[in-house]
Amino acid sequence: MADALGVLLLTWNQALYRHGPPDSDELSKCIADNMNKINHFRQREITTFSASDEGSTQELVERFLDALKTEKSGRKSSVAVAKALHLLAPAFFPLWDDKIARAYGCYYSKEPAQKYVSFCTIIREIANGVKGYVGDSPKTLVKLIDEYNYSKYTKGWI
Repeated sequence: MADALGVLLLTWNQALYRHGPPDSDELSKCIADNMNKINHFRQREITTFSASDEGSTQELVERFLDALKTEKSGRKSSVAVAKALHLLAPAFFPLWDDKIARAYGCYYSKEPAQKYVSFCTIIREIANGVKGYVGDSPKTLVKLIDEYNYSKYTKGWI
């Protein structure tokens, strides 16, 4: 799983990993150590995110920040962490980037784990607000909201 996740992140987050890949062994250990939490979240949607999830989410972010740092320079990326968590629990963990995080007042240069928890809370509220308007879609609410955020904040298309 770590190898597949690593390959996806190398492609999906080229800006960070052009400085060197994450340590595959460290990523494997992080996934294995946190598999129970990951499986718990994988079975849920963002609409169920609650205060009782904040500590576990924060801990996952902190652990994945360390596991996904570049092997040579030690650079860390909150964007890479969100991508990894989203791939592991796609209906629960939202994606973000610099522009999206700033738009929601959750910029992650300081206290990234706490900022991600705040972001999850905001996305939960949005998801609960729009879920009645979403028809039959193969995409999760998290993905639909991400596509909106990407179009509006990252690309400025809307």
